[in-house]
Amino acid sequence: MEILNLLVGGFAVAFEPLNLGLVIFGCTVGLFIGAMPGLGSVNGVAILLPMTFLVPPTSAVIFLAAIYYGAMYGGAISSIMLGIPGASTAVATTFDGRPLALKGHADKALIAAAVASFVGGTISVILFTAFAPPLAEVALAFGPPEGFALMIMAFATFVGLGGDDVAKTLFSICIGLALSAVGLDIISGEPRLIFFDLPGFFHGINFLVLAIGIYGIGEMLWTVEVSKGNVEMSKATVSVARLITALKEISKTWKTMLMGSFLGYFVGILPAAGATPGALMAYGIAKSTAKDPDSFGKGNIAGVVAPESANNAASTGSMLPMLTLGIPGSPTTAILLGGMVIWGLEPGPLLFINHTEFVWGLIASLYAANLFALLINIAFIPAFIMVLKMPFTILAPIIFSLCVVGGYVPTQDMHDVWLMLIFGIVGYLMRKLDYPLAPAVLAIVLGPIAEPAMRQSLIGSHGDVMIFFNRPIAGTIMVIAILLLLMPVFKMIRDRYKSKPGPGQPV
Repeated sequence: MEILNLLVGGFAVAFEPLNLGLVIFGCTVGLFIGAMPGLGSVNGVAILLPMTFLVPPTSAVIFLAAIYYGAMYGGAISSIMLGIPGASTAVATTFDGRPLALKGHADKALIAAAVASFVGGTISVILFTAFAPPLAEVALAFGPPEGFALMIMAFATFVGLGGDDVAKTLFSICIGLALSAVGLDIISGEPRLIFFDLPGFFHGINFLVLAIGIYGIGEMLWTVEVSKGNVEMSKATVSVARLITALKEISKTWKTMLMGSFLGYFVGILPAAGATPGALMAYGIAKSTAKDPDSFGKGNIAGVVAPESANNAASTGSMLPMLTLGIPGSPTTAILLGGMVIWGLEPGPLLFINHTEFVWGLIASLYAANLFALLINIAFIPAFIMVLKMPFTILAPIIFSLCVVGGYVPTQDMHDVWLMLIFGIVGYLMRKLDYPLAPAVLAIVLGPIAEPAMRQSLIGSHGDVMIFFNRPIAGTIMVIAILLLLMPVFKMIRDRYKSKPGPGQPV
């Protein structure tokens, strides 16, 4: 009852005219920031942070949180419409969202992304409201060994549950891990894998450079080759009848939405994990539990629903350790944390006691931001559909320009633009040779998270690898990961056993 009273007070703060206006404005701005390749929620919140000094601290954080929410919704737009992930959190959405758009079902994919985002966001905010203190303690129990074990499980999900060639999947992961190691050693500071001594490699390979190259340039080259220059544009349309039909089909994926929402939220509350691992793991689990896993990657609506519900749930979950422990759960919440400190709001357990109005106003604003982000997203679907109706001779240069801008923005280094073009050619060749792209992208995203966790764990245990097994949480996760890795072997043995002729059967 006390929580309900506090939440009602929070809604009174959130629905003040200034705060409500900032929620709507923030969601709209965030939607377009998320849709722009190379920007994403991190850059959007960082760029607009100075604007918030014009309003009170509570209003400022509500505005930045609304941008965060809008950007999480917006990341799916460029993934579906152009095949270019707006941010790392939307990579998994590209796998099935883009094929749906190419089949003329862009409206269905966009609606599915919006509805799944809304469900994921709503469930996560309810969990946030009801279980903040105990969940914060769970997050605190996750140290480097548990973090590394979780990353291993994410890799194992793709190997054990994917329908692709296991050898090619492992090769793709190894390539991604090698690329994620480029730069300076995190312990010694020594340069490693600095190809041809080019200074641009010292800052490592930015994930967006790889993703935009592979999914933007690579897919464009593949489209031109497959169509032999005569690209037939999608006949996607949007109407009330199609909207109702799409909602009926999306409603059948409610189990996938719930799985993505809960998984995304609990991965999101882990310090430094963020939404990307949650979205990729949700996609892998949805694929493994589906009746038709082979349809994933070819336009299965569940392949859009799973990652979108997960990444939006994780965006809310990542705020939990920030508010209760002062530990950012993602790069975007790290910027929010910095803003709170500047405004004199010290994150931690005492924040819920000393600044009750701020905390519950922020939580209530997340409910409002989630609703307005859904409405704004659906309202703009007809405008997004128009993109697909553009002639390819116009659309291709636009995609290429966005790719170049997206490759340049993160580091403002032309080295990354050239690297993006090279990755585009590599992505095209991998597609041509039927190598899965998703595991390589997964590896370059999770590699920089997994390596520090592994090295911190081994330093703390003086090189004893059993630290990953003798801690209850880490050990459980590692056992699950090992079982997932062994699943292809079990499947092979089972298939061989089934293929053996029984007694009395002809050999």
